[in-house]
Amino acid sequence: MMRDANPQTIYLKDYTVPDYLIDNADLHFALDEENTRVTAKLNLRRNPASLSGSANLMLHGENLTLMRLSLNGEELAPDAYQQTAEALTVFEVPQQQNFVLTIENTINPKANTALEGLYLSNGLFCTQCEAEGFRKITYFLDRPDVMARFTTVLEADKDSYPVLLSNGNKTGQGELPGNRHWVSWEDPFNKPSYLFALVAGRLECLEDSFTTQSGRPICLQIFVEAHDLDKCGHAMQSLKNAMRWDEEVYGREYDLDLYMIVAVSYFNMGAMENKGLNVFNTKFVLVRPDTATDADYEHVEGVIGHEYFHNWTGNRITCRDWFQLSLKEGFTVFRDQEFTGDRTSKAVKRIEDVNLLRTRQFAEDAGPLAHPVRPDAYIEINNFYTVTVYEKGAEVVRMLHTLVGPEGFRKGSDLYFSRHDGQAVTCDDFVKAMEDANRIDLSQFRRWYSQAGTPSLTITQYYDNSARTLTLTMAQSCPPTPGQTVKEALHIPVKTGLLSATDGSPLNCRLRGGDQPQQEFVLELREPMQSFVFEGLEQAPIVSVLRSFSAPVKLNMQRSPQELAFLLSYDSDTFNRWEAGQQLAGKAILQLIADVQNNRELTLDTVVINAFRQILSNSWEDLSYFALLLSLPSEIYMAEQMPVVDVTAIHTAREFVKQTLALELKDLFQMLYLSNHLDESGRFDAGAIGRRRIKNICLNYLCSLDDLNLKNWAHQQFKTAKNMTDQMAALSVMVNNPHYARQQCLNDFYQQWQHEALVIDKWFALQAASPMPETFNTVQALMQHPAFDIKIPNRVRALVGSFSQGNPLHFHAANGQGYQFLADQVIALNTINPQVAARMLTALTQWRRHDNNRQALIKAQLQRIAETPAISRDVYEVASKSLA
Repeated sequence: MMRDANPQTIYLKDYTVPDYLIDNADLHFALDEENTRVTAKLNLRRNPASLSGSANLMLHGENLTLMRLSLNGEELAPDAYQQTAEALTVFEVPQQQNFVLTIENTINPKANTALEGLYLSNGLFCTQCEAEGFRKITYFLDRPDVMARFTTVLEADKDSYPVLLSNGNKTGQGELPGNRHWVSWEDPFNKPSYLFALVAGRLECLEDSFTTQSGRPICLQIFVEAHDLDKCGHAMQSLKNAMRWDEEVYGREYDLDLYMIVAVSYFNMGAMENKGLNVFNTKFVLVRPDTATDADYEHVEGVIGHEYFHNWTGNRITCRDWFQLSLKEGFTVFRDQEFTGDRTSKAVKRIEDVNLLRTRQFAEDAGPLAHPVRPDAYIEINNFYTVTVYEKGAEVVRMLHTLVGPEGFRKGSDLYFSRHDGQAVTCDDFVKAMEDANRIDLSQFRRWYSQAGTPSLTITQYYDNSARTLTLTMAQSCPPTPGQTVKEALHIPVKTGLLSATDGSPLNCRLRGGDQPQQEFVLELREPMQSFVFEGLEQAPIVSVLRSFSAPVKLNMQRSPQELAFLLSYDSDTFNRWEAGQQLAGKAILQLIADVQNNRELTLDTVVINAFRQILSNSWEDLSYFALLLSLPSEIYMAEQMPVVDVTAIHTAREFVKQTLALELKDLFQMLYLSNHLDESGRFDAGAIGRRRIKNICLNYLCSLDDLNLKNWAHQQFKTAKNMTDQMAALSVMVNNPHYARQQCLNDFYQQWQHEALVIDKWFALQAASPMPETFNTVQALMQHPAFDIKIPNRVRALVGSFSQGNPLHFHAANGQGYQFLADQVIALNTINPQVAARMLTALTQWRRHDNNRQALIKAQLQRIAETPAISRDVYEVASKSLA
């Protein structure tokens, strides 16, 4: 899909209802690798809500060869329609009655390296139609507010493609001449074209069943290539867990008789919620203890849940237009976050989600690609599958949950489902359901959907000893973002608790204007500046504010290291306890960055060392949470705290803190490592997972020291590990630190796992993210490795993505070699897979955060990309907006 001379910008304000509707779409596919013939029989009618006076029907279509076009059974002459590169317009269609348009066209799946529409994935026919891929299959009203009932017939060679799948329930099958066969499918639910799917190929099936709360049996099937069949058990159990959870928490039951998942290796996204036939990236289905880490297991369950939850929040109720993408994605991400929290550790899950938000989404909000949760304009919709639409969108839903409470949220979601089932609606319709169900005014809250940027929340406190009151004064502000220079005050829920300064116990107190004394409050900040007064306090308390990270804001509040250490020891809110440790370590790292920049001697505040000593000495029930308490803020997070990023100083300062803690607390780290170094391969209960996390974070600290004995520990763990979590953890510390066995273990790892694509992705990613001096040369060499294929998105993300987005030290080398490397790959990918190319390019968008030398180097590469002949819309939009 190449750029026009003047690429068109699509605006939310220009939305109009479709002029025509499609009631039924009967599709027939004669599958062939290079010449698939598609016949689409569409039952259409004039949309009574349309105000257009045109009698012409415009259908979307790209890269299609039209063979025949018939209206109500009569073949149309060439002058009865017009084709362009992106559309088919049929002149003077019937206005007063329904009509049938039959389209026959051919496509070339083998040539489709963009992986949108119908394409080949490692010998399988596969589709990806969200957002606008269906128009690459046949001509259609390819927009989410046109919902039709689909029937599909697939025919193909019986030996090459014995399995033929599509949406809904199977209705028939049979033999055809020439060793071909056919299967028919019918989806009883109306759906937009982006939810259409087909898969064909040699696949094996893992089958199971689930009985719904009303007693209906559901057949569950996971289709994979034969050699992966033994890696599907966890995905199947995760699906059943998700189905039961959605019934219990939201009262939502599955609606078809069959639920299918197919895992494919060539896929642009994580997974796709096509009705009844989910297509997944293999990364989020295939796990086995020896090939997948604990984190992989958790991600599989989360993504399986996410796509299943879409059946109601995305399929049964879908988006009116693509500006409303967060309607389905924000709500569904919130649902999958809560599901994972209930299945694992709520504390750990919340921290992991906030870490992603603050390192990735806050950066997006502060850069040239900043956009609201509900964007108001785009050139290429694929560029808006972003952390803002997904993760910030989920935070907006979470704030609604905080404001109305669990019962109020369930009432609101029930009303949303009953009011809009079978419809294509907007973000405002979702908020309106919450508003109506709880009889509250959310007018100001709606600004979260329309206003870009990360708000800053500045809090000051004053304790009046004579009145025994504490006054918290909160001020909110938001910096300008592209196209939005003036910001309005938001409705921000600030969850707050007060702790005794003596023993850290929660304090009961009354909020002025409130009813009963409480230990925790949801303060609703609506004004640019607002004060809240707490009464009945015998002494000045320690304030715990923005508990559970109750709003996606940057918090500014003066805290001494001693106060942060106190909160780290006593705060009953698990997120704020962790956050206190992050702030304590972060402040120390920022001071050390300044020391590095000014060539001063480096020393670590003893408050930090003692705080970590206390954490290590305590007993913890949630071991995974314990491991997170020991984790330092990442280099990417620290970069977000600096007005001008200095990647070298950040790395030097953070490594100094890590090595100092390892040296000072060596005995405690060693004791913890040894006491948790157990062989529990194949066990995925919270205790076993937690012990592995603790053991491996201790190894990470210890191996930062130049100690041969500790290096031997890592080597021994690598050689004896019986699960991927421990093997990868050991290899990681050898790759990220000077180690005598580094290259030998990398070679051994490759030899062991060379036939497991997902494991080799880890091998590429680990080397690309290494801070060792030779990393850039290694990355260049790996680009020529026989196992690297630029046409496989997972492999590109593993090598190019890990280097450009996960290795700030070397990607931002002062000589600009990292920038040129990435630009070379983006330009190469542009003609292969524009969607992946645009996502890789985002690593260059934050160029104004760097020093003048790096700014000039990055800008030159952005200009080079933008001026590349035949640049795709995807890449052009990111490059041009970054330069604006």
